[in-house]
Amino acid sequence: MSLESLQDLYLEQIRDLHSAEQQIIDALPNMVERATNPKLSAGFTRHLEQTRQQAGRLERIGQRMERKVTGKKCKGMEGLLKEGDEAIDEDGDPQLVDAALIAAAQRVEHYEIAAYGCARTYAEALGLNDDVAVLQQTLDEEAETDEQLTQISLSILSPDAQTRIAVEADADRPAARRPQSRSKNTEARP
Repeated sequence: MSLESLQDLYLEQIRDLHSAEQQIIDALPNMVERATNPKLSAGFTRHLEQTRQQAGRLERIGQRMERKVTGKKCKGMEGLLKEGDEAIDEDGDPQLVDAALIAAAQRVEHYEIAAYGCARTYAEALGLNDDVAVLQQTLDEEAETDEQLTQISLSILSPDAQTRIAVEADADRPAARRPQSRSKNTEARP
């Protein structure tokens, strides 16, 4: 498609977002299954339903424009989700794997926040007030999801959790590789 007008650019953004949402719908069930933290798994499940609703909103925008929103592949989201697959395939401490899943999910959320922000701005410039409201609703949801992921990450990786992970990792290391603790000489030197 040739970009000849802001309307063309706006439609391309909507198509790109729709592709991104469809890819996320396909990817989230794997993240739900892999997450071990109940809050994280529940959050991914909630976001899957929310993502389906967001894709539907984009389809309604396309209907108002009398244009299809399908047929484009969001390559940016494809790359982010490939990185997310790496987190899904990680072995190791379940809390750390959950933290890796959160990092992957937050990358996705930040991408969506940027893309929805641009689309909303274009809709505003075009005077498409109904679209502005719908895109702002989704933008708010994405920001809320990002904040929830941050809170879950903090609960997973609290200082107590970090200490437990470090102690377990140290216990798994052979004695010859463990760092030696050194006592500090607190006596005054001449």
